[in-house]
Amino acid sequence: MSESLKTVPLNDVHQQLGAKMVPFAGYNMPVRYSSDLEEHHTVRRAVGIFDVSHMGEFRVRGPQALPLIQRVTSNDASKLTPGKAQYSCLPNQQGGIVDDLLVYMLADEDYLLVVNASNIDKDWAWIQQFNTEGAELQNVSEEMSLFAVQGPKATAALQGLTNADLSAIPYYSFVQGTFAGAPDVIISATGYTGAGGFELYVPNQYAQQVWEAVMTAGQPYGLKPIGLGARDTLRLEMGYCLYGNDITDTTSPLEAGLGWITKFTKDFTNSEGLKAQKDAGVTRKLVGFLMDGPGIPRSHYPLVNEAGEVIGEVTSGTQSPSLSKGVGLGYVQTELSKPGSQIFVQVRGKNLPATVTKLPFVPGTEEA
Repeated sequence: MSESLKTVPLNDVHQQLGAKMVPFAGYNMPVRYSSDLEEHHTVRRAVGIFDVSHMGEFRVRGPQALPLIQRVTSNDASKLTPGKAQYSCLPNQQGGIVDDLLVYMLADEDYLLVVNASNIDKDWAWIQQFNTEGAELQNVSEEMSLFAVQGPKATAALQGLTNADLSAIPYYSFVQGTFAGAPDVIISATGYTGAGGFELYVPNQYAQQVWEAVMTAGQPYGLKPIGLGARDTLRLEMGYCLYGNDITDTTSPLEAGLGWITKFTKDFTNSEGLKAQKDAGVTRKLVGFLMDGPGIPRSHYPLVNEAGEVIGEVTSGTQSPSLSKGVGLGYVQTELSKPGSQIFVQVRGKNLPATVTKLPFVPGTEEA
């Protein structure tokens, strides 16, 4: 198994830092350095750095770049201007989702698509089949490292490393420039933790230089390296979807609460089918729920109604470090999707009560 695992450029650095490494999305990745709980609180209260260089990046350029992106993504990329990013998804023809992704507009006729690591090959093949008009497509996943520096002290910790005014970068915006002496770094504020902060897209040859500079600059602010374990609890407290759990090839963006990125002002893959679904109304919805008492919901645990009938299943669940309570996401019948609805989670044969709750579970510092 380990023979075929890919490694991120700073694999050795993580091992020297004592990270526990695990296979994730085909990569050998740091899951934790100390404890998930400590790392979670570090990001919520101070600042942490994640190495998420396993993510995929595709450049799309030329006069046909925007038409191709409009064809394959659900959101309206024509609204983008240089320096802006957009959350979107790649719908399939069956009503499900090939992947969720970020679309960055770098310049006129020049875009960067950021996709999930486990879907790089799938997404590349999917987009290629629609590239009939000759947009220039380049898979640059192996050339870029990606660090997420997240937490309320991120701006203060990083400001000394760049001339860009970090406090002036709005949510879902970015600048390009020199960072820690490395040229052509994209400094972006999209976030996946709800704690504020930045993503740094760095050419691989500068990855170690940037990582070490951030670690040093962040020391007075309590910056620590953070693994995938805390990344999952942080995103779950915000109710952010994880591909493969909460959204898949068989979940519709409308069922997943992603109607806001599904724009019927243009034609895209299966837009007619999704429009029909919107008009008819979905029969199930992705909801967040809080456990009423003890109990930790886990992925694939059944969700049942008061009569004990199965109404869905948990797609993501954990003990929220911020709330000290079990929280989860899952699909339920639409009539049970309203906040305040009582549902039950089957945990080891027991039906434990939970309440459907508005997301996020924890207020974020980021503003959409």
